[in-house]
Amino acid sequence: MLKGNFFRGLGYLGEGFRLIRQPGLRLFVIIPLVINILLFGLLFFFMGELFAGLIAAAMSWLPDWAWLQALDWLFWILYGAVIVLMLAYGFVIVANLIGSPFYGYLAELTEKHLTGQEVNADDSWASIIKDIPRALWREVQKILYYLPRAIGLLIIGLIPVVNLVAAVLWFLFNSWMMALQYVDYPADNHKVSFPALRRLLGDTRLSAFGFGLPVALAAMVPVLNLFVVPAAVCGATAYWVRENGATRT
Repeated sequence: MLKGNFFRGLGYLGEGFRLIRQPGLRLFVIIPLVINILLFGLLFFFMGELFAGLIAAAMSWLPDWAWLQALDWLFWILYGAVIVLMLAYGFVIVANLIGSPFYGYLAELTEKHLTGQEVNADDSWASIIKDIPRALWREVQKILYYLPRAIGLLIIGLIPVVNLVAAVLWFLFNSWMMALQYVDYPADNHKVSFPALRRLLGDTRLSAFGFGLPVALAAMVPVLNLFVVPAAVCGATAYWVRENGATRT
């Protein structure tokens, strides 16, 4: 039986957007934001042609049946939805890989703001730099978890008729991954391993899907997706404090 509160989970991203406006958190929002703007510009440029090519290739594989060809607009929408979801999470993966040291510290500052307690006594720039290898390895773990499942869903998405459910499965998977991606920052600050985090989120799966769903939606919206990453970090920290923090660390 699924546990948690889906509607409570929905509110954490909105809380994250409120938190990023706090004076003590702004610096660690602005630095990753500049990185994200540069990254998004590059991805938008290079992925435009790839998107068009993948759609054309997928349509060419369909059987030449009259009724099926008459539904080409539907398959275009479905394939388009899958590709957009892939690009959305792909952007998040790269943005978080680059900005992970800043996001870990942003999660620390956010938790201190919410609880009034220090997470790590050493909050110097030297500490942030020292944590870069560990933060990058944490991102690699998430990528290794994501890739085989993404490939499996991509294969499903290439099978005619079966691909009708592919977009729905992609969206559910992306919502779950968004929760894992961002709650991992406060969890890592508390030395909770990535496998342990998956179990913790599984214990409040409805809350996790509620948090991940609006993050996944926002990640697909140009410009908004530049701001959603730091807001999701702050929202995920609120999630950690209220759903898991006090009783599970």
